[in-house]
Amino acid sequence: MEERVLTAKGAATRQRIVDGAALLIREQGVVNVGLDDIRAATATSKSQLFHYFPEGKADLMLAVARREAEQVIAEQMPQLGDLTTWRKWQAWRRRVLKMYDEQRDGCALSALVGQLGLGDATTRQIVGDLLDRWLEYLVDGVEALRASGEIDRSVDPVRAATAILTAVNGGATMLVATDRITYLETALTEAIDDLRRPR
Repeated sequence: MEERVLTAKGAATRQRIVDGAALLIREQGVVNVGLDDIRAATATSKSQLFHYFPEGKADLMLAVARREAEQVIAEQMPQLGDLTTWRKWQAWRRRVLKMYDEQRDGCALSALVGQLGLGDATTRQIVGDLLDRWLEYLVDGVEALRASGEIDRSVDPVRAATAILTAVNGGATMLVATDRITYLETALTEAIDDLRRPR
């Protein structure tokens, strides 16, 4: 579907609906949230909702998926975008742990994968694009450490970044399942510390 150009007011209204829907889905789960719930929570009329989302819930859920994917990256900034020193890597690690500890099963990643699901090809593409962007930031960070001599030049940036990204996502999944952050803390710390281990 072609993207329509919205006025500033229209864009703000559409974003308010998406934000409200995302919050409801995080709190109640996608199967428990209907269009009437979203309309009530966002003070939106039926005509307004279908004006911005002509295909109804399907359109809105894709917009929520894109919003949650953006949130995953945004919530890690500015640290994720500046992994140029070991100290900054540690600051990013602390931010990730604090973020997930506070959000628990209300995190954007959990909402995106767990609540919205991966049954739709477009949603899978959104998740895939998110992980590719996230990995790119981490690869850049590993390459910066290699260039500055803070880690051995034999470290493979893509393999190392992939291990770190997997540690975050695996640890976050186990956090949601058990409500214990120790899995994420241990996996992420080990994956980052591995960057400096002798080769």
